[in-house]
Amino acid sequence: MEERILYFDCLSGISGDMTIGALLDLGIDKEKFLNELKKINIEGYSIKIEKGEKSGITGMGFNVILEDEGHHHHHDHGHNHDNHHGEHRNLYDIEKIIDDSDLNDGVKNMSKNIFQYVAKAEAKIHGKTIEDVHFHEVGAIDSIVDIIGTAICIDMLKVDKIYSSPLHIGTGHVKCAHGIIPVPAPATLEILRGIDVYSTGIRSELVTPTGAAIIKALAKDIIPTPAMEIEGIGYGIGKKDLEITNILRVMIGKKKLKTN
Repeated sequence: MEERILYFDCLSGISGDMTIGALLDLGIDKEKFLNELKKINIEGYSIKIEKGEKSGITGMGFNVILEDEGHHHHHDHGHNHDNHHGEHRNLYDIEKIIDDSDLNDGVKNMSKNIFQYVAKAEAKIHGKTIEDVHFHEVGAIDSIVDIIGTAICIDMLKVDKIYSSPLHIGTGHVKCAHGIIPVPAPATLEILRGIDVYSTGIRSELVTPTGAAIIKALAKDIIPTPAMEIEGIGYGIGKKDLEITNILRVMIGKKKLKTN
């Protein structure tokens, strides 16, 4: 007996865009992927998928480009440009967008599951109910695309189980809508409960709430690289220039199951 497994090697943390980059780099059919993404009824964005390199390692970059950001002459529509484009959505608005799409049930359920982890964490740290959380993080178009896009990729890969390495989290502080907050952001840390993490002191947000929720929802266990026969390797390129290579590595392979 053997099973097909997907292993996330989060040596430089994890974000939604790095996840999709890495999974596409395994060789997923890009046209098929983009056609699935078109089934979500949201507008105001375009996607750029391109090969790139970090420290000499070639990988795939995935970018959600918000239309407002395309032209730099910001005519102010009375909303501040800090990634909260358009209306604020809550969890139910997002679940409705997912349910109303023509995506298959597996993708819908996986997407909703990932979103719920983010919503619960945001609600907890802001002392609100899950219905009352109107997030920037989740309501933002890029989070919606990153999370549903991840679910589409996983569904296309047809694996039996998913595992992850411990997560490399950063330290320091980042600017967000509420001001300056510590890294990992409180929402990220909340999602990471029960997950093995470590830090090497790199001052940068290595794990985003979306990245944390992807691992929380998908990984069956957090383990060192398992004994497996590697069939595919993918590198997702991150946007940061750090003292380590900002990439996410994924491996797909066959794991032998003990037969008694």
